[in-house]
Amino acid sequence: MRLYFIIYTIILSYCILSIESRHFRNKQLSPVIFVPGDGGSQVEAKLNKTTVVHYVCEKTSNDYFNIWLNLELLVPLVIDCWIDNMKLNYDNVTRTTRNQDGVDIRIPGWGDPFVVEYLDPSKASPGVYFKDIGNMLVDNLGYIRNYSLRGAPYDFRKGPNENEEFFIKLKTLVEETYIMNKQVPVTLLAHSMGGPMTLIFLQRQSQEWKDKYINRLITLAAVWGGSVKALKVFAIGDDLGAYLLRQTVLKDEQVTSPSLGWLLPSRLFWKESEILVQSEYKNYTLTTLQDYLIDINVPNGWEFWKDNEKYQLDFTPPGVEVHCLYGSGLDTVQKLYYKPGTSIEGIPQLVPGDGDGTVNLRSLEGCKYWQGKQKQKVYSQTFSGVNHMDILRNIDVLTYIKTILQV
Repeated sequence: MRLYFIIYTIILSYCILSIESRHFRNKQLSPVIFVPGDGGSQVEAKLNKTTVVHYVCEKTSNDYFNIWLNLELLVPLVIDCWIDNMKLNYDNVTRTTRNQDGVDIRIPGWGDPFVVEYLDPSKASPGVYFKDIGNMLVDNLGYIRNYSLRGAPYDFRKGPNENEEFFIKLKTLVEETYIMNKQVPVTLLAHSMGGPMTLIFLQRQSQEWKDKYINRLITLAAVWGGSVKALKVFAIGDDLGAYLLRQTVLKDEQVTSPSLGWLLPSRLFWKESEILVQSEYKNYTLTTLQDYLIDINVPNGWEFWKDNEKYQLDFTPPGVEVHCLYGSGLDTVQKLYYKPGTSIEGIPQLVPGDGDGTVNLRSLEGCKYWQGKQKQKVYSQTFSGVNHMDILRNIDVLTYIKTILQV
């Protein structure tokens, strides 16, 4: 009986120490908030329309339904309904956008990492986003979803000028997460367009606030200075990496998004004399970009850029420790070339340069500019051959994140 008691005491002590050890470990880990990029949040819609663009389109819905990224809505014919429901209408007097008549769009799940880990609630593989990083944090480091792991979704169709609510809510989310995790400063982990969105957020906070609430910023493939691909999308659209989808069809929705204008090449990273579009009769640079957008019949693209240019040109350091991770060595469009005899409204040849397949290298490594310009360290790490989306699941990138969070 005495031996049993001794063994029981040893086992109980071990369990208590193990629990305390895990609690101590979790207590020391910085809680993480995912900040997604363009296309990186779930989107829901509710319909009450009087007219539709096709007989297969639904006019009404009883409740909100997932509209992005719902593959069932991207099939032939039905995709016309999707485009009409997702596109925005721009008012160049108020400088704002609105949804289509009879379409109510909302971004669900504020604070919940699930809505940025999976863009399709059914968890269909094409809609996987922050999932691999989330699983690594939970399974390997003991993070807990909705407690030490959070998500900050937003309407990625709109530029920062129309996302003021996001910046306000993100500050509250950071403070709330900090308190929930025994006052441990937060790590912001951003992908693609989420990088400059997070930069704007940090630029707006006092240094005292950042010193208290922010541990570090980790960015993956951040679009610091725009991308020539945004210009390509205005010209011919993008197929979202799915061979079944036609980029020219998707263009009708994509060119209504002000965020696309914000992501055009920045004057801070491209020379004004650099040719971005070359054709038989006329070349276009940053100084004549408005002419090009008018010539290809997307004049609102220039208005989007004007509305958000100030966010591009303010590249003040974030005032927190930065880990800037990005891919390189992949063909990335650096110029549009219209062959002789090709109409400016036709399909240009994409002249490649260096980058991650989506964002040009000069934009990806823009974070290096901050080195020596703030007291906090700025680390930059290149991952050769890792493309813009695979960086979210690359084993070396995951290992880097895991290591940094345990420091």
